Amino acid sequence: MRPLQRLHFLLATKNRGKVREIRSALSGFNIEFESLPRPDDLPQPREEGSTFAENARLKAKHYYRLTGIATLAEDSGLLVDALGGEPGVRSARFAPTDKERIEKLLKMLDSIPGEVQRSARFVSALCLFQPDGVIEVSAEVHGQIARKPRGGHGFGYDPVFYYPPRRKTFAEMSTREKNQVSHRARALKKLRRCLKVES
Repeated sequence: MRPLQRLHFLLATKNRGKVREIRSALSGFNIEFESLPRPDDLPQPREEGSTFAENARLKAKHYYRLTGIATLAEDSGLLVDALGGEPGVRSARFAPTDKERIEKLLKMLDSIPGEVQRSARFVSALCLFQPDGVIEVSAEVHGQIARKPRGGHGFGYDPVFYYPPRRKTFAEMSTREKNQVSHRARALKKLRRCLKVES
């Protein structure tokens, strides 16, 4: 793919935490994006994919067709080994709120008899749908599920995702620190290499 001097795209998410992290990870590069309009302005797609990559592609294609603007979509979630990969692609729909999702996750782990492996991984899939083609990348980061929430930063499952190399949960990291190690930051780094963008 030819090098791009400047990329402008629609960011297909209303999740403020994702917007903040993506904006931070792409700051300093020759990239600009606009956020989705108000919820009532565009119909939302049904996320019916069986994988993160399928859902990212579905969202990117949906909003590109509605707006005609090159669209970046991301789908991500948490997979816990002891739960057979749950919550997986249902991570955002696991329960109504972040607090309830974490409580449900910890309760499920605590209900398993005996010593439980608490290994888990975050996965991020990105899809950029644009007039001259589609770019898809993904990345993951491995960690463990903490026994109770820790930290006041981040969003989603960050308070219980413990990252051993830093000895912190993602919620104990600043956005800048998290963007050095997270699944989303790693996927965005791959995307930048595909686009050959420059700072």
